[in-house]
Amino acid sequence: MQHSDKQKRLRIFFTGVGGQGTLTATTLLARTALDAGQEVVAGEVHGMAQRGGVVESVLLLGGWRSPKLDLGEADILLGFEPLETLRGLPYLRPGGVIFSSRDPMPPLSVSLGLAAYPSMEEIEQKSRAVASQCHFLACRELGIQAGAAQAGNTVLLAAVCASGLLPFGIDALKAAIEKYLPAKLQASNLKALELGQAALHM
Repeated sequence: MQHSDKQKRLRIFFTGVGGQGTLTATTLLARTALDAGQEVVAGEVHGMAQRGGVVESVLLLGGWRSPKLDLGEADILLGFEPLETLRGLPYLRPGGVIFSSRDPMPPLSVSLGLAAYPSMEEIEQKSRAVASQCHFLACRELGIQAGAAQAGNTVLLAAVCASGLLPFGIDALKAAIEKYLPAKLQASNLKALELGQAALHM
């Protein structure tokens, strides 16, 4: 990797549902990037108001001044819930890349029958219309397999780190998990990391 490419400028948009750990995942990836020598700017767009509400955050790599992200600017969209991935699409630049969970956590309006949840087919179709690559992973399922549903977020982070799109790889994420996560969460998250890396190449 040439020196000039070390600070690759990338804009990553995270979207999920309150209570899923979207902000924890943003923080973990930000710390991973910092430890890998990247310039990092992170910010919350809005969210974490209540469990089940929308949570959106932004991670900018490679030397940006403000943590602001306008519509059509994100290079990578990380969706921790499929409907939120769909709603976050306007932030993705044409030809950007999507990594998303395919496990729905329907919002209250859907549970109450006030709104319909789109089919996974429709979500994938609309995503493919914007993105150059889409990776829809069974994050929750793989998280449970790894020992904790919450570890599903690590499945998604592992997939993006294993994709070669970031200026650091899976080893940097592994080191960050070992350094920053509480000891009791490490085993399930390290297992989720392996599952996420494998899921990307399936």
